[in-house]
Amino acid sequence: MGFRNRSVVLAAVCATAAGALVGTPAIAESGEWRVVAPIGTQSVAPEALVRLDKGRLSLSVRHGGTTVLEPSALGIRTADADLTSGLKFVGSASRLVQDSYTTVSGKKREHSYVGTETTFHLQRQAERLELVVRTSAEGVAYKYVLPSGKWTTVLGEASEFAVPSSAEKFLLPYDNGRGDYETAHVRVAEKGVEYGYPALFNVSGTWLLLAESDLDSRYGGSRVAFDGSRYRLVLPDPAETSAGPLATPWRVLGVGTLASVTESSLITSLAAPSKIADTSWIKPGTAVWSWWGDGTGNLALQKQYADYAARQGYEYNLVDSGWSADWIPELISYSKARGVETWLWVRWQTIDTDSERERLFAQYRSWGAVGLKIDFVESDGQDRMRWYDAVYAAAAKHRLMLNFHGAPIPRGTERTWPHVLTVEAVKGAEGTKPRPGREPFPIEHYLTLPFTRNLTGPMDFTPVTFSGVRPNSDAAELALGVLYESGVQHFADKISSYSAYPVAEQFLRSVPAAWDETRLVAGDPGKLAVLARRSGATWFLGAGTAGDPRDLSVGTGFLGSGSWLAELYHDSPTGKITFDTKRVAAGDSLTVPVARNGGYAARFCQVPPTVTTCG
Repeated sequence: MGFRNRSVVLAAVCATAAGALVGTPAIAESGEWRVVAPIGTQSVAPEALVRLDKGRLSLSVRHGGTTVLEPSALGIRTADADLTSGLKFVGSASRLVQDSYTTVSGKKREHSYVGTETTFHLQRQAERLELVVRTSAEGVAYKYVLPSGKWTTVLGEASEFAVPSSAEKFLLPYDNGRGDYETAHVRVAEKGVEYGYPALFNVSGTWLLLAESDLDSRYGGSRVAFDGSRYRLVLPDPAETSAGPLATPWRVLGVGTLASVTESSLITSLAAPSKIADTSWIKPGTAVWSWWGDGTGNLALQKQYADYAARQGYEYNLVDSGWSADWIPELISYSKARGVETWLWVRWQTIDTDSERERLFAQYRSWGAVGLKIDFVESDGQDRMRWYDAVYAAAAKHRLMLNFHGAPIPRGTERTWPHVLTVEAVKGAEGTKPRPGREPFPIEHYLTLPFTRNLTGPMDFTPVTFSGVRPNSDAAELALGVLYESGVQHFADKISSYSAYPVAEQFLRSVPAAWDETRLVAGDPGKLAVLARRSGATWFLGAGTAGDPRDLSVGTGFLGSGSWLAELYHDSPTGKITFDTKRVAAGDSLTVPVARNGGYAARFCQVPPTVTTCG
């Protein structure tokens, strides 16, 4: 659409997009309204149905002939009023929303959004409530706005999600004790258990991703609790208090095929535009990380890792806990001379005040550090969201990129604060570090993440740990470098381990950390994940499977047209990774043998027939 980094909103009353199905007087306690995507966005698009039934609001969502969300209660309770019942409709307004923007990193860089937004004006006595509903080709989202300018204390919400009980489920049990998202997904909902976003459902062949977007210091990050029939929204605090007017985060329902949900930018499209005008200093890249394999050690060890990063052409070295101010400046200088920049680990409590942030961020930057890994955040309550907003702003001031561990999920953060390149919030390779009695993660865990956690933002799984305790083949482990998106991708194994895999090193030297386009080639959450990602004119592909050895055939329609050279890094009969090449025509079927729980990585380029590698 030709616009970058700014939102363009066209006001329009769209009778076909948001028309009343039931005639209502100017003020009514009952009514029914439909909000659909603008005409022409796609042949089958989600539609939202908002109902007011005797003063109570509800929302349902359909996609074609499938109801993906049955009537689900809406409303919010404040210290001043219960706006979950006794509501009266006093009017509505619709507009067309068009938005084009660019992100620094992510599954793609150029994004566009076209949707219908309808604001429903409701009130109970003197208190007013606005329900804002947006529908686009990618899904449905809603939020509450309390338009009063006074301070507001929210005590709870009626919000719920009545997903059909027959739906196939991929749910993340939320760890209340740790306040994080580092658990494996489950397939059965248990009464009373809280689940974190995103939650994925397959409703009769239509996929629904339940998520959240545009969270900041005005509110806490919600989750859902299963009550035996539906998922009720849970706030992290007894009360959320903010100056008015108050707008909650968007509650997001991505709807469509598995491919459209996986490739969607809906969560970032609903987030606030970038607060950083000049993003030239924010540079995605790959990194070494000594903590997983050799510990944090000392200056000598860190110089070894910097040397290895330089040999591999990686941009960064992450120095984890245990570093000393006595030798960090020397390491940073040593690394810079070799083309490698340095990230530093810090505990969140160390930078808990404005004065601490100003003093330490200035010091880190004076040493030459370019980024911080901030650890043990362990909360998405409102007070921690206030801390986040302060950290985002202070780090941007000092041009420090950010990576959060032991932290809540991103919710479109990489659009609003593009220097946030990655977030852990995942049961990642940290849990595969060898130790006595450690069992590997189920293979299903690896093949669920591309369709769940990674869809809410960048994911610092720290993949490609060949010496880890794991269930997959070597080639499938290599493929994680493409399957998992992270604005700074940490290849976490020890140098000696990578040196034993020269073929893998060859591939890892070529893998970028930011993408221009992402396509789902084939997928079945928990069983199969094949993703193609483009950087410039080059395509990369990562494939992972669960189960017995077989020949895996996938289409290559993502290549567009012409003849391509495919560099393949795949399972061999010996269990090691083997490298070979073949010529493919765009649209051909590509068949590659995979081992048990195997996979492969590939790079595709268009080069003359006489050229035998992508270079």
